[in-house]
Amino acid sequence: MPIYNPPVKDTQFLLHDVLKITDMDVPGYDELEADFTDAILTEAGKLCRDVVQPLNVIGDTEGCTLENGVVRTPAGFKDAFEQVKEGGWTGLDMPEQYGGQNMPAVIGSAVGEYFSAANQAFTMYQGLTHGAASAILAHGSEQQKDTYLPKMVSCEWTGTMNLTEPHCGTDLGLMRTKAEPQADGSYKISGQKIFISAGEHDMADNIIHLVLAKIAGGPEGIKGVSLFIVPKVLVNDDGTLGARNGVACGNIEEKMGIHGNSTCVMNYDDATGYLIGDEHKGMRAMFTMMNEARLGVGMQGLAQSDVAYQNALEYAKDRLQGRDVTGTKNPDGPADPLIVHPDIRRSLMDQKSFAEGARAFILWGATLLDQAHRKGDKDADGLVSLLTPVIKGFLTDVGYDNTVKAQQVYGGHGYIEEWGMSQFTRDARIAQIYEGANGVQALDLVGRKLAQDGGKHVMAFFDLVKAQIGELKGQDAAFDQEFLEPLKAASKDLQAAGMYFMQNGMTNPNNALAGSYDFMHMFGQVCLGVMWTRMAWAAKQALDAGTSDTAFYETKIATGRYFMARQLPATALHLSRIQSGADTVMALDAANF
Repeated sequence: MPIYNPPVKDTQFLLHDVLKITDMDVPGYDELEADFTDAILTEAGKLCRDVVQPLNVIGDTEGCTLENGVVRTPAGFKDAFEQVKEGGWTGLDMPEQYGGQNMPAVIGSAVGEYFSAANQAFTMYQGLTHGAASAILAHGSEQQKDTYLPKMVSCEWTGTMNLTEPHCGTDLGLMRTKAEPQADGSYKISGQKIFISAGEHDMADNIIHLVLAKIAGGPEGIKGVSLFIVPKVLVNDDGTLGARNGVACGNIEEKMGIHGNSTCVMNYDDATGYLIGDEHKGMRAMFTMMNEARLGVGMQGLAQSDVAYQNALEYAKDRLQGRDVTGTKNPDGPADPLIVHPDIRRSLMDQKSFAEGARAFILWGATLLDQAHRKGDKDADGLVSLLTPVIKGFLTDVGYDNTVKAQQVYGGHGYIEEWGMSQFTRDARIAQIYEGANGVQALDLVGRKLAQDGGKHVMAFFDLVKAQIGELKGQDAAFDQEFLEPLKAASKDLQAAGMYFMQNGMTNPNNALAGSYDFMHMFGQVCLGVMWTRMAWAAKQALDAGTSDTAFYETKIATGRYFMARQLPATALHLSRIQSGADTVMALDAANF
């Protein structure tokens, strides 16, 4: 049976040694003292380890079942969901006005990783609700907020997002779901949506669907899309539940992974819906939810990678196979443990250096969100907008690859369901697809985000890297060579790629688009290089100050050295691919593939 140990110590290191959150000028951060955050993380970790994680395999093997229009979740899910709700974890970073605890996003992100690592399918029920509530909070009327948010924050009612239709995925302008205005100001929603996570289940009294639809007579394409609140059960004026609405689950999708989450086909038959925001401005409201979801999905890539790594590490320490070529390490046994072998070490170091770097990246991104939302910092908002497709695309791609590496450590046992490793790979796979497939994330990064506000935010990122190198340079020769020089070289590669797009993308846009995926990964590598430079410097300072926990900080520096030497140089490969242009990519006629 797989295990999970929440990385509380590492999260605390990032919050207080690296990000130094209590020194940041962000409302609410002054309350985040180390003892306080440790208490939150420890309690969340216990719940995830002892209650949520043991249901992961059960959810995978049992899945969800559809009976007479009602979806039954796997055994234990409902009781566990009640414990999560009772602990207030579903509203950790939501406003107190609606029953939340008003914690900063950086704490919500830290805790969210633990839940996703423990049981991704289970956590999606509350995660999607959080996203739907955020969209209503940002774009709903006061009446809509008062009606829906208190129950959604507590997860007495859960939420969904309904975008995709059978003929319409990324190109939402093709959608056919219709909204007919009614005399009372409501709308009648008719159509079918597919791939709706948590679309129907038995763990909440109501489900609040956010549905994209087109109002008759509106503009063609994406400009004619509006967003509606469509409750499963209509809500009376006094807040009590009324009649069942015209929305039903027609089927549950059979999926590769996340079996414990009900992925539904939803049928809307003259269902009563209520417009959020303005007519034909639905994408503006939905993107509030989608951007939050993309950051959360990036976290899922990290989470599945880390839990898979934890299990691979335990196996590598216990499994006896072969002898160390430099000399026997386990003379009393028939063989040495797997972890003595360099190729196993390489694989584990790939996984470890990614997980710790990605965790730092996620939490840094969350501090940018807090600066944007709690301070109104437009520069922080622009930077996190730039980084969102990188967090989503890069972290889920590499996270998935690392679950495969973790599975490989087990050899044949990794392919056998009894050991549980294949679930991490199968569950991680969806993160590369939903909330905008990763190829779309790369196109968004290169096609929209680089040029946003005249390129202001990507230039700010390069300035940030330059300033970090300048601040640390010359204080320690070994650190300069092992961390600053590799980061400088990788940043130059990223800038050269951006320059190539500027010089060649206008005359032939395919030159930019053909290199977009490499650019997204290159950007991700540089971001992790920034994070590892910060982490290694914080660890060095702790060691220089005489910390008693030398092993933790020395391990941190050694792991950082590995990333800078073995992973970050990949930017040169990505640059070479980008500069080769689009000719080889576009050379074949469609008939010749």
